[in-house]
Amino acid sequence: MRRDFKEPVRPRSDLVIGREELLAGAREQLAGGGSVLVHGPAGTGKSTVLRALSTEYGETVRTVLRCSATESESHLPFLALADLLGQVLDEVADRLPAPQRTALESALTGRGESTLQRDGLALRLAVLSTLRALAASGPVLIVADDFQWLDPASVELLGFAARRLGGTPVQMLCAVRTHTEPQAQIHERCLSATPPDTLPVKVGPLSRAQIAQLLHHRGHTGLPRSTVRDIHRSSGGNPLFALELGRALAESPTPPSPGEPLPVPTSLRALVRGRLEALPEDARRTLLVASAGARPTVALLHTAGRENAEAEIAQATALGLVVTERDAPGVVRFVHPLVSAALYAEAGAQERRTVHAALSTAVSDPIERARHFALSSTGTDPRVAARLAEAAAVARDRGAPSVAAGLELLAARHTPVDAEPGPHEPRLRAAEDALTAGETDLARDIAHEVLASAAEPSDRVRAWMVVIDAAGHAMAEVDAVFPQALADAGDDPRLLALVHYQLAWRAVIVEGDFERARQEGALAAHLAARAGDRRGELLALAFQAQTETLMGHPDAPATIARALKEPQDPRVACDHNGAGAARFRWLIMGDQLTEARKTISALLREARRRGVVEAETHFLRGLAETELRAGHCGRALELARESLGLARDTGIGEAASATLTSLAEAAGGEVDRALTLAREAVTRAEEDGDVLYLSRALAALGHARLVAGDAAGTVRSLRRVRELEEGLGVTDPARGRWHGDLAEALVRVGEPAEAQEVIDATRTRALRLGRESVLAVLDRAQALVRAARGETALAIRQLTHAQERLGKLGHGLEEARAAYALADLRAQRPGPSSYDEATRLFRRCRAMPWLRQVETAAVTGPPQPGLAPAALDVLAATERQVSTLVMEGATNREIAARLFISVKTVEATLTRVYRKLGIRSRVDIVRLAAGHRSG
Repeated sequence: MRRDFKEPVRPRSDLVIGREELLAGAREQLAGGGSVLVHGPAGTGKSTVLRALSTEYGETVRTVLRCSATESESHLPFLALADLLGQVLDEVADRLPAPQRTALESALTGRGESTLQRDGLALRLAVLSTLRALAASGPVLIVADDFQWLDPASVELLGFAARRLGGTPVQMLCAVRTHTEPQAQIHERCLSATPPDTLPVKVGPLSRAQIAQLLHHRGHTGLPRSTVRDIHRSSGGNPLFALELGRALAESPTPPSPGEPLPVPTSLRALVRGRLEALPEDARRTLLVASAGARPTVALLHTAGRENAEAEIAQATALGLVVTERDAPGVVRFVHPLVSAALYAEAGAQERRTVHAALSTAVSDPIERARHFALSSTGTDPRVAARLAEAAAVARDRGAPSVAAGLELLAARHTPVDAEPGPHEPRLRAAEDALTAGETDLARDIAHEVLASAAEPSDRVRAWMVVIDAAGHAMAEVDAVFPQALADAGDDPRLLALVHYQLAWRAVIVEGDFERARQEGALAAHLAARAGDRRGELLALAFQAQTETLMGHPDAPATIARALKEPQDPRVACDHNGAGAARFRWLIMGDQLTEARKTISALLREARRRGVVEAETHFLRGLAETELRAGHCGRALELARESLGLARDTGIGEAASATLTSLAEAAGGEVDRALTLAREAVTRAEEDGDVLYLSRALAALGHARLVAGDAAGTVRSLRRVRELEEGLGVTDPARGRWHGDLAEALVRVGEPAEAQEVIDATRTRALRLGRESVLAVLDRAQALVRAARGETALAIRQLTHAQERLGKLGHGLEEARAAYALADLRAQRPGPSSYDEATRLFRRCRAMPWLRQVETAAVTGPPQPGLAPAALDVLAATERQVSTLVMEGATNREIAARLFISVKTVEATLTRVYRKLGIRSRVDIVRLAAGHRSG
C-alpha cells in the first residue's frame, strides 16, 4: 500500500504557532457544546493543535477519553475502543444491561472473540450506554488522534453512538490526516463517525513569518531572511518539513551561498531514492528536467528533448512523486516542493549542467533562459555575465527584485576579476535589489562581502549605504559606519550627498533632532545637485519637506514644490521617502482626505507593480491611516493588518505597522489586540533607540488605553508623548493627533486644569497652521472640561458645533465620538435622552469597540466609576462588558445582540470569565456584583 508522502520524525512542541484563528473557531465550537474534526496533510501540526485544545478544554469537563493509533495497528479490531473505554469500564459496568456488558467486556479484553457480526446490536448499544452513563456524572470529551488509523470496528461503533447522543454532553475532538482534496474518502469517513454538528477545521500551511517563528522556537536562530524564505518555499509552509530543512541546514558543514539550493534532509533523499529505483532511467531523467524547471509542463519537457514525457510522467504519478492538475492539463507538479529539491540534490554536477543546457534552449522566458544558460556553464565568462545582467533588468522591470538579486549574484560569479566593471558592480546591484525586495539580511551580507575586498571609494560608499539601509530604524546599531563612510567619500559631492542623506535620518531617529535633520537634508540636496545626481537630490528634498511638515515649518510648501519639479526620476516616484509620500503627508495633515486617498492609492499601485516591498508596506499604512481618518474603520483594519503581515514577513517597519494596526484595532477591531500591538511597538522602538517611532507608539498605546477605559494609563502614556515631541521639535498637532485624547483622559481622572493647558497650547499651534479637524477635536475636549466645571449647557452647545464641523471635514470617527460625548452629557440631565445618533454613526463607521460602549451606555446610562466589582479588573475588555451585562440580567442572546457578537462567543467568553474568577455560573457573577454594592 502506498503511504502518504511524509517525514519519519513527528513534531513536538509546547507552542502552537500561527493557528490563532483556527484555535479561536475550535474553542468557540467546543464552548458551545459542539465537536471538532481537525484535518490536513501530514506534518502540518494537527496533533499539536489537538493537544493544545484537549489540554485547554479538558480542564472544563469531568471525563476525558483518549485514543490514538498507528498504521501497523489499524487491523486490530476494537483497539481504539479499548483505549477509550478500558479505564472507565469498571465505573459504569454495573449500569449496563447484562448482554451489553458481556459484549463490551469481550470486545475490550479479546476474550470470547466478539465481532460486530455476532454481537452487533448489543455491542453498539453498550458503547452508547457507556457514554450516556459517563455523561450523567458530567461532560465527556473524546480525543482521538490519527483518526485515519483507527480500526474500522471502533470507528463504526463511535459513529453509531455519535449519531444518537443528541443533547447528551459528549463531545469529540479528533485529528485526521487528509490529502489535498478536503472531501477525500478518509475525511468523509471520519465525519460520519462524529456527531452531526461537528465542525471540520483544516490545518493548512504556515506563512513565512510563522515558519521563521517556528524555526527560532526550535533553536534554529540567526537564519538570514533569504534562507527562511527558501525554507518556506521548499517546505510549502509545512511545519514538519521546514524543521527538517532547518536541521539539515544546521548539520551541513558548508551553508549554501545565496541563490544555491538548500541541503535536503538525508531521510527525504532516501525516501525519494527508494521510489526512483522503481522508475526506468529515462523516466528518472525526465523528472530531473522537470525539477530544474521553474514551471515545468509536458510541452516544455518535449522541447527539452524528453520524447516520451507523457508516459514517464504517468509512471512518476503512479509512484506518488507527481500529481496531475485537473484544471491545468499538461502541467507537471511534484507532490511536494521537497520532492523536486531531493531529485535535484541526488543528481551529479555534470548531470545538472546537461539538464540546464537543454532547458536554456527550450524555455522562452528571457529570465529563465539566462538562468539555465548560467547554470550550464562553469568558470567566469563575460558573455554569461552580460546575459544575466540583461535578465536582471527584465526582472526588475517586472517588479521582481528578489529574482533580479539572484541573477545579479550569478552574474558576479561569472564576471572576471579584471573586467570593467568588475564583480563588485553586480554584487552591489544584487544588494540594492535585495533591499527593494525586503531581504535585508541578504543585502547586508552582500555589502559586507564587497567591503571586505573593494578598494574603489564609490563601491565602498554604496556598500556602506546598504549596511545603513538594512539596519532600518535600528540606526544606532550602525553608528560606527558613518565616520568610515565619510572617510571613503572624501570630497566627492555625489558620495558625500549619499552619506549626509543618511545622517539626516540619523538625526531624526537616533538623536530626535528635527532641526539638525532638516539641515542635513538640505545639505544632501545641495551636494547631489552639484554632482548632477537628480535621484539623490529628489530624495533629499523629499526628506527635507517631510521634516518641515512635521515641524510646522513655514518653508514646507515651497520645499514640496521643489521636490515635485521636473525632471523626476521614476525610481523615486514610488519611493516611500520620495516627494509623493511627502505630498501625501501634507494632504492628510491638512484634512484633504479625498486627495490624500488618491495620492496614496496611486503610490501603492506603483510600488506593487515594481515589487518595492518597503514602499508597499509604508503605503498600505498610509492608506489605512486615510481610511481611519475618514471613519472607514473596517477597511482601515483590513489594510493595517495587511501591512503588519507584510512587515512581519520581511522584518521591515514592524514597529510602524504595529503602531498603525493598534490604532485600527482600537477603532474597528479588538481593544485587547490594540493594547498588545501598541506595547509591542513601544518595546521595539525602545530596543531600536528610535525616538521618532517611540512617540508614535506611545500615542497609540494611550489611545488604546482610553478606548479600554483606562484613563490613568492614557494620561501616563500621552504625557510621555508630549515630552518626547517637545524634545523632537514637532509642533504640528496634526502629526499624532493625541492631544484631544490626553485632554479627555485628564478630565476623566479629575485634572481639568491640566486638560485646559493642553487644549490652549495645542489650539495656538493648530490655529497658526490651519488644522481644522484638530481644532474641532479640541472643541470636543473643551466641552468635556466645561462639563466637569458644571457648565453643562455651554458644553452641549460646543459639542454640537464640534460634531457638525467634524462631519463636514469628513472625519467620521471623530464625529461619532462627539455624538457619543453629547449623548452622555444629555443623559446626565433630567428628561429623555438617546444614544441613537451615536449608535448610528459608530455603526456607519464599523467602529466596533466604540459601538459596544455606546450600546452598553444606552442600557445602563453613562459610566459610573466604581459600579463594576474590583474582581473584574483581571478580565479583558470584552469579558468585562459581557460580565457587566450579566449583572444587569441580560440573557446570552441579548448580550450577543448588544455587543454584535454570536451567542457562542458569549458562551465561550463566560467560560473564560468563570475560570478567571474561580466561579461556576452566571449567578455567581450577580452575587459578586451584589456583594460589591452592599460593601
